[in-house]
This record gives sequence, structure tokens and C-alpha cells, in this order.
Amino acid sequence: MNKLIIPALLALLIAGCSSTPDTGAEQSGAPVEGRDGVRTVTTGGVGSSQLPAVLTDPKSILSKRSVYFDYDSFEIKSEFKDLVSAHARFLAENRQFKMLIQGNTDERGSREYNIALGQKRADAVKKALMLMGVREEQVESVSLGEEKPSCVDQGESCWAKNRRGDMLYNGEF
Repeated sequence: MNKLIIPALLALLIAGCSSTPDTGAEQSGAPVEGRDGVRTVTTGGVGSSQLPAVLTDPKSILSKRSVYFDYDSFEIKSEFKDLVSAHARFLAENRQFKMLIQGNTDERGSREYNIALGQKRADAVKKALMLMGVREEQVESVSLGEEKPSCVDQGESCWAKNRRGDMLYNGEF
């Protein structure tokens, strides 16, 4: 009899520990811009993040979110230093905002090499922001390697579009 009770109790214990997915979770909503020019993005039940219009206005330098790199390089080109500086000023003045920098590469090179290079690119942007007064806890850097191309054609003009660091604000990632 004891041989049947112990397996039955174990089965009940295991069944009691199982979890079920939460199907009632709120889905992410579309961005909505209010009359005050602040864009609200709902994020899956966590709350909402507000992006000022200056971050989304195409006339603002802050609406530009990509830093492009030369082949096999993680040095920020001089043409992107003003862009990085503008984002650094914004983050330093708005400590409630956080940024995720995603380092990207073109498809050339091994997967491992591209992950490492993508991380170096993201870290280069992060370091530049921090040198300009952004707090470390405001910025996170990750590598996507070649996994998120913005262009899939073959050739230098396409590859150049994929060698980048993308800057995303909370509510966008």
C-alpha cells in the first residue's frame, strides 16, 4: 500500500507546483500623442512610458537614433558626435529616462565575431554618453550582431546601413 501512496503524493506535489500562463496580460498598445505633445506608449501591463515630442519630432536631432560605423570598427565617426552629444544632454537633463543601445553588424564575419563587434559598438556609444554626464544606470548596451539587419540586400551600401548602434528609450524596448 505504501508503494502506491508515495508516488501518488509526489504526483500531487508536482501538479501543485505547475504554473499556467497568464492569458489576461495586457497587450502593448500603439503610441498615442496627447495635446501636451507627450507621446505615451503602453507597455504590456507594466504601466506607461512617456516620450516627449522632441524625441519623435522628425525636425529634432533626437529623433535620429542610429550611429553608423565603418567596416570592422567600433569608433564613433565624427559625423555622429553631435547626435550622441544631443542624446547625452537629453538624458543628463531627464534622469527618469533610460536608454538601450543595440549594437549591430553586417552579415560578414562569423556569428561570434559579429556578436563581439556589436557589443563593442554598443559599449562605445554608452561610454561616450557616460563621458558626457549620463549616469551608468540610465544606459544599457547589448549586441544583436547580424541578427537585426535594416537592409538585406548584398553590397556595401546595404552593409553600411547594418553597421550601427541603435538608441532606444524606455517604452521603445
